[in-house]
Amino acid sequence: MEAATTDRAATSAPGTVGPGAPRWSALELLPVALVVALGTVLLLPGHALWFDELFTAEVGRLPLGEIVAAITSGRGTTSYLAGVPPSYNAPYYLVVAAWTSLPGLGGDTSLRVLSLLATAGGLALITRGVARLAGRPTGILAGLVLAGSPLLLEQAVEARSYGLAVLATGGAFLGLVRWLQEPGRGLLLFGLAGAGMGLAHWYAATVLAAFVVAALLLRGRRAWPVVLAGAAAALPTLLMVALNLLNGTGARNAEHLRDTEGTLAERAAAAWTGGLTPVLYLTVGLAVLGGLKARGVRVAGIAWLLVPLLLLLTAELVRPVYLPRYLLAGLLGLGVLAAAGALTVPRPARIPVAVLLLGCTLLASAPLLDRGPRERGDDLVRHLAQVHGDDEPIVAADQRSAIGLDHYVRTLEPQLRPDVVLPPDDAPADAERVWVVRRLLDGEPEPTDDDAILRDAGLTLTRVDDFPATKTHLVLQLWER
Repeated sequence: MEAATTDRAATSAPGTVGPGAPRWSALELLPVALVVALGTVLLLPGHALWFDELFTAEVGRLPLGEIVAAITSGRGTTSYLAGVPPSYNAPYYLVVAAWTSLPGLGGDTSLRVLSLLATAGGLALITRGVARLAGRPTGILAGLVLAGSPLLLEQAVEARSYGLAVLATGGAFLGLVRWLQEPGRGLLLFGLAGAGMGLAHWYAATVLAAFVVAALLLRGRRAWPVVLAGAAAALPTLLMVALNLLNGTGARNAEHLRDTEGTLAERAAAAWTGGLTPVLYLTVGLAVLGGLKARGVRVAGIAWLLVPLLLLLTAELVRPVYLPRYLLAGLLGLGVLAAAGALTVPRPARIPVAVLLLGCTLLASAPLLDRGPRERGDDLVRHLAQVHGDDEPIVAADQRSAIGLDHYVRTLEPQLRPDVVLPPDDAPADAERVWVVRRLLDGEPEPTDDDAILRDAGLTLTRVDDFPATKTHLVLQLWER
């Protein structure tokens, strides 16, 4: 109870900002500036979208009615995505549709910019919340550490829902802080942002539970307004999960989840620190120090980190649940605690330790600056436009190839559209030359029935152009008589 008592004392003055919570300062925008700068550097190469991002682009461009119908029915939005409905993270696609409807938006980069802006907004809110609880230096350092972390930075520039999850998490945290310091205020923000957390990514609902636990530890029975607000905020997420179970898509993507055999916490921390062992030890060591000694933020920080991990470890007893990016919202608590711990060391060492923590965090993110494209559908389509002849069929052999071909033919080379053949349609057997786009799995083409159809029609494989990437290896094949 000693930790809870100390934190309660630091946040219990009604109607005040609190002893460790200065008024807002422009210095608190430093984390925003850092994540925007780093994100811009990552976006400058203009790499093509990969499968998950292509799914965002293809769903987000549809009319709202079609998106809602696909969500509720559990059906895909195209022939080749029949088994991949936009059910989980469904609200994200509605946000994307609204975003791309704005003048001048709708391109690949704008989808990623949405994530980056949302992430920056979330870091601004977290920075302010930590500053109110533990003082401006701790808030700014926490925001900078989060902005430089490899797991957050990678997701901040992808056209997926994690940026919105960070934004909602920051809003819920700041709402909780305001309620702790000024009872009666912040509850609406906590509830609305808390609902947004689970709707952006349902794993983030575990962090909402963590914030409720923190309120209970700090306020005991007086935390009932937060408990009720948290329960109400969790309801939309529960309804979304129930809808997915009812429409038959409840287990979609389950094959990507891994069983950690009880090592989920260790793997999560390693993912947060980019797999660099010295950075891992430094971050975890400072987080432990923050959990033991940091005033103001330690109860909220401990709950933020441990409650999601404990909930997921429990869930792992039933089925695999681990995928590093799914844990992003909860791992923000690790960065907050590490920053708080860095400023609990003796005063002469605080600046050096803070610089060391931030420097090591940025070092862990350095490989992202040199990363290549995850998929090269754009290069393949541009090349295809140069070598393709009139009336030569272009066949997508598999789902991943189909979505990239469909997207980049539409956006880059629309003159190819009449010759594109998408699943479930097979390769035509009566053509003299057929181009086939497919992906490689473990160095071999993904098996489809197109090969047998083309061979039976008397065509042979005469040319293969490779388009390797870090996520999907595409090849363009030419079959001729």
